Order: sequence, then structure tokens, then C-alpha cells
Amino acid sequence: MVGGLSTPAVAQVVSSIVVEGNQRVEADTVMAYMQVSPGEQATPFNINESIKALFQTGLFSDVRITQRGNTLVVQVEENPIINRVTFEGNSELDTETLTKEVELRERTVFTRARVQSDVQRIIALYRRSGFFAVQVEPKIIRLDQNRVNLVFEIREGTATRIARINFLGNSAFSDSQLRSVISTAESRWWRFFSTTDNYDPDRIAFDRELLRRHYLKNGYADFRVIAVAPELARDGESFFITFTVVEGPQYSVGEVAINTGETAVDADRLNAAMTLRSGEQYDASKVDRSVERMTVEAGRAGFAFARVEPNIVRDEVNQVLNITFEVQEGPRVFIERIDIVGNTRTLDHVIRRELRLVEGDAYNRVMIERSRRRLTALDYFESIEFRETQGSAPDRVVLTVAVLEKSTGTLSFSAGYSTTEQVIGSISVSERNLLGRGQFVRLQTSASFKRQSIDFSFTEPYFMGYPVSAGVDAFATRTDQGRESSFTTQQTGGKLRFGFPLSEFSRLQTSYGFTHRRIDVRDRDRDRVSLAILDSEGAQNISMVGASLIYDTLDNPLRPTSGVRLELSENVAGLGGDVFYFASEAQGHYFRPLFFDGVVLQLKGTAGHIEGWNGKEVPIIDRYFKGADSFRGFERAGVGPRMDSFDGTRTDAIGGKTYAIGTVEVTFPVGLPEDWGLEGAVFSDFGTVFNAPEKSLAFDEDGCKADDGCEVFDAATLRASVGAGMIWQSPFGPLRLDLAWPLAKADFDKTELVRFSVGTRF
Repeated sequence: MVGGLSTPAVAQVVSSIVVEGNQRVEADTVMAYMQVSPGEQATPFNINESIKALFQTGLFSDVRITQRGNTLVVQVEENPIINRVTFEGNSELDTETLTKEVELRERTVFTRARVQSDVQRIIALYRRSGFFAVQVEPKIIRLDQNRVNLVFEIREGTATRIARINFLGNSAFSDSQLRSVISTAESRWWRFFSTTDNYDPDRIAFDRELLRRHYLKNGYADFRVIAVAPELARDGESFFITFTVVEGPQYSVGEVAINTGETAVDADRLNAAMTLRSGEQYDASKVDRSVERMTVEAGRAGFAFARVEPNIVRDEVNQVLNITFEVQEGPRVFIERIDIVGNTRTLDHVIRRELRLVEGDAYNRVMIERSRRRLTALDYFESIEFRETQGSAPDRVVLTVAVLEKSTGTLSFSAGYSTTEQVIGSISVSERNLLGRGQFVRLQTSASFKRQSIDFSFTEPYFMGYPVSAGVDAFATRTDQGRESSFTTQQTGGKLRFGFPLSEFSRLQTSYGFTHRRIDVRDRDRDRVSLAILDSEGAQNISMVGASLIYDTLDNPLRPTSGVRLELSENVAGLGGDVFYFASEAQGHYFRPLFFDGVVLQLKGTAGHIEGWNGKEVPIIDRYFKGADSFRGFERAGVGPRMDSFDGTRTDAIGGKTYAIGTVEVTFPVGLPEDWGLEGAVFSDFGTVFNAPEKSLAFDEDGCKADDGCEVFDAATLRASVGAGMIWQSPFGPLRLDLAWPLAKADFDKTELVRFSVGTRF
């Protein structure tokens, strides 16, 4: 009998057990699941328990247990082994996505229950993508040796779009305003790149939260989403979704107080970190931000375990919320263990060395945020999450760092157009996380009508295991500056770099480089080129040492929204070369969010001065040439000193020894879906470039004087421009288009209205 026992009325003692029908499964494995052993009586109970245990292994499609005298015979029929899993009929979802979703794999045991489970997984995946009419039918192709091929035949049907989104109960905001808040969108012809108009229950749940945040941000503290009713149209191809909401009254902020309790935290210091003020419209996000900032500020003041909790009291009559921030010194908690998960490629120690906490340290939220910032700066991970779970004791916590890795290697072949260099082509191979060790290596070559280059760079961020970065660069370039300055430059050289941390936010970078270069003036230009250009022709060796002091508190080094970055650099050329000068530069960046999410203010200032020594003047090519990306509204090298050519038909840029440029820029979302990666910008650049040594030269009789047509144009005149731009975080990298108009300029400056650039301006 199947799944049963043929036995006499009186249970007999089993003398032996025999397994029959098994092909891959060892007899000992079957015996291990038996609930009766030789020497014991075979009863209906223990026989049935044995059958259950064998079925639960998932290894068998049928099990029979019979008795032959005193011998117990276990007859099994093994489930087949899957030889291959394939998908047919899928076009909207690729095979790789489906393969990751199903549990059945090659060389796993086939069971009908697992097949049906995978069918439901595939259907759920399609429904999340908006295909509610999908049908999935599993087909089995039997092979020899008890193997099968499993084929999922898929009939996708058409995507089920969102025809209409309605709201009931709203009066403060119109339906169209609320539609712009949620992530789900009504189907429109232009949304061919987006899936937000597909019906997705998970996205609808997220929309409930988005609506809640929106109303809480605008003072509606009692807001609730009562129900969400999706209704499938009769044709089965579209959904109508209705959100039913209760808005409640709009509150403003009443009294705001800070109660430090028994702690010794400076209340004035916490008050300065608060973003909420009495009398303004209530904004729940400001409450959360205030709690976060006050907690961090308390940590900086030495109260690492302080907890800040808002106590909100409603005054429904006056429609105000009185808020008291309660500060408590929490119990000391120590880190028992730090687990790193999700890193399949990056070595554990590469992540751990960026953490500001180790096992045994007291838990400190400030250090957690610093660790998050340092890991973000690596640019190895899509996401970084810190989780805390209870340890082995009440004062112990297990800290889990969960990361999701992203691609860090690049092999690119590109071609494009730049307003500066016209047609550009490049080949680049780079790896930011070499072998998961955190090392950076790049080999790149590029060519355009203006510039050809090849360079190699390698950086070890922790040299010999110490927090000291070491790097080496080698390069060769040829640059045609004929349009701006009537000469071409060829350079070959290399550089050694070392970096040392001075504190959590400051760092010292040092370098030594040697470059051999040659400046050539084309024969056809000799009769009309500026004298200063002609005098710079020839070969030179440059030996240079440099140092930079950097202070950086940016919240996200890749796309900052708050914080500062300051850098002071000093370079000295002449220790063993033909060129002698000191160059000092300083630059500062300041970022802060404005008004609402996504709007960021950037203030930037740069300044520099270069001066010759040992009786030598600064060569033209080493001076400061500004314009294009460094000063929008002006051509490349379009700002600063220029000199007449011999024939007086043109002027050449000869660079300045001093410059100062400031920038005010605001970036903001443009109202399109976030996954499009588009944002706008408005900006103003202002500053000056001046101080060319040729201005004071007295040319001899073999040269020419200013009154002979070799006049030098040089003035510290303030230049300024305003403009607007569009930034696209494209799959090929950040692209930017700027339109800039000069408001103030010198008569001899060269202007430019449109600029297209690759890369984020920082």
C-alpha cells in the first residue's frame, strides 16, 4: 500500500531494514530518517512517522513501507534532479531577473510544491511591474537518469496602467497637487521610460507614507489615509485608484522649550542646533531634523549617550502645538561585535578601517555618522546601513554594517563634443577598488583637435597598513593653444604623492613631480605671434614639490548638500629644474540646503598668486588662465591679460600671476521624476585675473614697444556673469549645459554664451 504498512495484527520485532528503489540517495540517509530501528517493534505509529519524515526531506515523490517476515522493506521513488531551468515568452522581464527570483536551480531536487511556489513568485514579480494578466505554466521535460528540464512558459499580456488617480476628503491641496507628491503616476504617452504608471501594491503603500509626510510637513498633524481603493477596469488593462484621506486642522508651532533635566548639556548650544521656531507653521520634518541635530550636538559636547525626545502637546482650540524637547542621559552601551554584511567583493578590513568605532568602544552616534560619511566617500557602495541589535547583555549592542556594492571598474570607449576641444575621443580603464583592496588604478588616453594625452595613476590609500595614502602618476600630453595663445605644448613627466591625516576632518597632501616640456610656435604664426609667446618657446625641465592642507566636513563628498571644504596649496618649482617660482592657491566651498528638499546653495571662492624667484620670471604656460568651466560666460583663457600680436591683427592670452574668483550657485529639482536625474541651476561667477609681467617690460630695439603695436592689456577689472544651467546624471556620467551672460568685463576679454561640459562642477 502507498504510504502505509502491511503488517500482522500483532506488531513484530524488526530484525533488519532494507531500502529499495534509491538511486542517488544513500541507504544510510534513508535509515537516518526512520523512526524505528532493528530490535524494535514496528507499530503503525512509528511506521507512519517514518513515512512523514521521509516525505518532509523533499527527496522522494513516493514512499512505501512493508514487512517481509521480520524484515522491514522501505521502497522509495526519488524526486528527479533538475538539469536546467529556462523561461519562454518573457520579454518585459529578462531571464536574469527571473532566475534571481525563483528558488529552483540546476542540480536541485524537483518537487511540485517548489514549482508552484516559484510560479507564484514569477506572477508576483510581473504584477509589481504592472502585468496583472500574466499567466505562468510550468512544463517538465523528462530526461534519462531521473533528470528533468523545467520550463516556465510565460504569457505576459499587456501592462496594466494607471488610468486615473483620485482623492476624497482633501481640501487643503488639490488632486493635481497630491498627484505630484506620490510616486505613482497616471499613464501618459511621454512616460515610455518610466514604470511609475504601472500598478504596484508596494508603491501604493509607499505613497501612503509620502502623503503622510507631505501633510505633516505642512502642519496637518492629525492627517490620516483611511483607505486606498484600487479598481481594475473591465478591460483588465487599467486601474483606477482612489485615496480617501482625513486632513484635520492645520497647526502652527506654539511654545518651544528644551528641558535638559538632570544632564549638564548647554541648552543654548542645543537651541542653536534647533531648526524649529515658535509662531511658524508646524513641520514634522523640522522636528525630526532638530532631534537629530541636537543629539549630534550633545554628542559633540561629550554626552555620547544623550537622547532627545520631542514631547508634543496639542492645543486644538488655538490650533497650535507646544513642543518640549526632553534631553536625557541614556545608559552607557558598548559595542560587543561589529558585523560586515553584503560585501561580496570588498575585503572586510577595507570597510573596518573607515569605521570610527571598534569592538569594545562605547556606542556613539556621532562616530556612526562619521563612519557613514567615510564609507560614502569611498564610492564603492550603492547603499550603507548601520543596524543595532541587542547583544549578550543589556549594556551590549551588536553593530551590523550592511552594504550593497556597486560596480567600481570601468572600461569605456567614448566619443563626444566639447565647446572647448570640439570632437573628443577617449579610452579609459579604471578600477576604484582593485581586487577589493581599496586601491585605485587608471590608464587613460584621449584625443581631440586641441589635446592628446595618455596617463597612468595608482593610489594605495593605506600604505603599508598605515593611514597614509601613497600614489604615483605618469603622463604625456600635447596641447594646442593656437586659438588662445598661438603655441603648442608637449609634456611628459610623473609625480609621487603622499597624504597624511591630521584630524578627523583635515589632511595634509604632499607631492614631488618632474616634467619635461617643450613649447613650439608654428612657423606660419611667427610673424604675427605676440613677443611674450615667442620668448617662451623652447624646452624646459620642471622639478616641483608641493603641499596641500585640506579641511573637509561635507556630508557627502560625491554630491554634497551641507558642510564646508577648504584647501590651501603651496608649490615650489626650481629645485633641480629650469623653472623657478612659488605658487600659492586657496579655495573654499560651502554648501547648505535651502527652502525645501533638493534645493542646495553653494558658495565657492578661489584665489591664487604665483611669483618667480632666482631672477626668473614665471613662464606663460604656468600662469593662470581662466574662463570656460572656471569662469562661465567667458571663453577658455578668455579672462585676464592679453598681448597684441606683431601685426596687430589679434591678441594672445598670456595669463596672469594673480586671480580671485567667487561663485554663488543654487541647484534645484525641475519637477520631473527623480529617476530621470535632471536638476536645474542658477549661478553667478565674479572675479578677476591680472598681473602679467610683460606689462612692465621695456623691449629693446630688436623687439617692439607698446607704441609699436605690442601693447599689453592687463587690468584688475572686476568681471561678473550670471546664468542658468541644466544638469543630467546620465548613464554616461554627469552632463551639464550652461547659458551664461557677462554683466561686467574688460574690453579685451573674450566672451562665450553657451558651454557644454562633462562632469560635475565642484
